[in-house]
Parts: sequence; structure tokens; C-alpha cells
Amino acid sequence: MEQPSHDLKTLFDQLGLPSEGEAIDDFIMANPLPPKIKLVEAGFWSDLQKELLQDWLLADGEEAVLVDQLNVRLHGGK
Repeated sequence: MEQPSHDLKTLFDQLGLPSEGEAIDDFIMANPLPPKIKLVEAGFWSDLQKELLQDWLLADGEEAVLVDQLNVRLHGGK
């Protein structure tokens, strides 16, 4: 498994999403985002998940880095 997926385990756990094995990569492949859709605007998040993502981005620390990694990957980055 790629290193970014491993780092995202904590974020996925906090979001209440599967994070074991290939679950993170599977989620990313199943939910690609077009360039114009912001991560927190994606339709597949619950309201609580959106709130957590926004809070982590505003924290501007290690948490924000994880959200940024997820954002890049959902927008087609590696």
C-alpha cells in the first residue's frame, strides 16, 4: 500500500469510514472528484463528515495535511 493511504488511516477512522487494507484506495477510486468540486462539497459526505473535514482544515496542523492529501488523491493525484 502507498504511504499516503497509510497516513490517511487516522482521517478515515475519524470519518467513520473503512481504513483497513485497500479500503482507502478503494474509496478514492470509487469517488473521484472533478476539479471544480471542493472536497468538503462532495455529495458523498454526511453533514458530520463535512464538519470534521472543515474543522481539520481550519486547524492548520497535521490534521490539515491529511485532509489536503485526501483532497489531492480524490482530485486525481497520487
